Amino acid sequence: MLQPHKKKLAYHFDGYLWFPALIFLLIVSSFNSSAQETRQIEYDAENMEYDKFIANGAFRLWDNVVFRHEGAVMNCDSAYYYPELNSLDAYNRIYINQGDTLHLYGDYLHYDGNTRLAQVEGNVRLLDKDNELTTSILDFDMKDNIGYYTHSANIVRGENNLRSLIGYYYARQHMYFFKDSVVIINPDYTIYSDTLEYNTEINMAYMQGPTRIIGDSSYIYCEDGWYDMEQNISMLKKNAYIENKKQTIKGDSLYYEQDNGFGKAYHNVQLFDPEQNILLLGHFADYNENTEEALLTDSAVFIQINDEDSIFVHADTLRSELDTAGNKLIRAYFRVKLFKADMQGKCDSMTYSFADSVIRLYHNPVLWSQDNQLSSQYIEIATKNRRIDKMYLQQSAFIASFVDSSKFNQIKGRDMICYFADNELYQIDVNGNGESLYYIKDEEDLIGVNKSESANIIILWKEGKVDVIKSFPNPNAVLYPLDELPEDQKRMKDFKWLENLRPKSKEEIFIWTE
Repeated sequence: MLQPHKKKLAYHFDGYLWFPALIFLLIVSSFNSSAQETRQIEYDAENMEYDKFIANGAFRLWDNVVFRHEGAVMNCDSAYYYPELNSLDAYNRIYINQGDTLHLYGDYLHYDGNTRLAQVEGNVRLLDKDNELTTSILDFDMKDNIGYYTHSANIVRGENNLRSLIGYYYARQHMYFFKDSVVIINPDYTIYSDTLEYNTEINMAYMQGPTRIIGDSSYIYCEDGWYDMEQNISMLKKNAYIENKKQTIKGDSLYYEQDNGFGKAYHNVQLFDPEQNILLLGHFADYNENTEEALLTDSAVFIQINDEDSIFVHADTLRSELDTAGNKLIRAYFRVKLFKADMQGKCDSMTYSFADSVIRLYHNPVLWSQDNQLSSQYIEIATKNRRIDKMYLQQSAFIASFVDSSKFNQIKGRDMICYFADNELYQIDVNGNGESLYYIKDEEDLIGVNKSESANIIILWKEGKVDVIKSFPNPNAVLYPLDELPEDQKRMKDFKWLENLRPKSKEEIFIWTE
């Protein structure tokens, strides 16, 4: 009867024996785990002494002192080691090596084995592959391989010399993070920045604040972007622009290959030529600063800047290049519209040559000047001092001006030459197959219509109105009373009134209607 009870007691007794053993094993395991997380610093030296009166009992070591901890080896001339704190203070000829890639030198070292933080002072040098950092004070996290300085540092990599007041070095990622008064000096350029990251493995700089890159012939500014220092290629963003002796280019984003001068610009692009005082706008551009070529599309605009009256030209595509003599040439093609306060126009394509200051309009161009509409198959506008001097209308030249809803003054001929003074038309020479139809006014009232034909016509203008018409040789002229002009003669052949196509402002050059 007692046997089962004994077994039960034995069962409980066995459990009671094993429970303390289990607790002991858990404590030992926890201790071992903690010990693995925080290893004790190992040390060696030719001379050593113990002093219980120094910081919880310190070992003083000198001559060929070596400390080892978590894969790092630390050498010095002399040191104090604090076993209870698992830390040390080392002096003179400090050398720390970790992984055969990181080499850290200095005059003084404090190392905490629990946090694995090394604080090095005096003639600090950090070597990592091809990079050498020098500073006065450096904190280095041996666990995460991160260095930090706040007292200015200098980094040398090949031809590049880098400086900043504050910096982090992420050794595993081969990345520097510079802050405050950042300078990178290279034989070909100098970079000044507020905040910059630098990847030493791929030799790339990442700008994160106001940055200037100054070369012998170029000036670059941005507040965001990257710069490939190996290939001299950059992507610039945020208030970015590139300036050289010939031009300045701006855009939301600028891609730039410095060695060959080639670049691309995206969104809100501006290309300014201060010598010619011209501005090209668009939302995409290819450009080459060496050849001075540029191509702009997407809302492309060419502006000839003039304090008194600028010219605005829009086209599907704008191209700026140099002619064979090295003079600037602007080409605009497909759906060209231009606006100037005293002249507007449209055509299929246009060129502006700075060699002879001539604007050439191709494929049935139309111009409007004051009350006059001028058209032909081809038009040349010769300018002088950025003002219109002469205008050549070639092949099927036609000038019309509005009188009222059913009446138009009209001049027609093979070719015409229009003369201007102070941007005002004062004379038109019609050469070949000349025809004119002009309504005569007596003060404010219309009194008749003068219709004439001759090989050539000279028309003199005064205050924007026809003053004298001369037809020669052998003119055929008829003066009709106002109501006697035949209806079929009120419009010359090829007459078209295109006022609805005329841009009334510089904003309307973007509106295209057939």
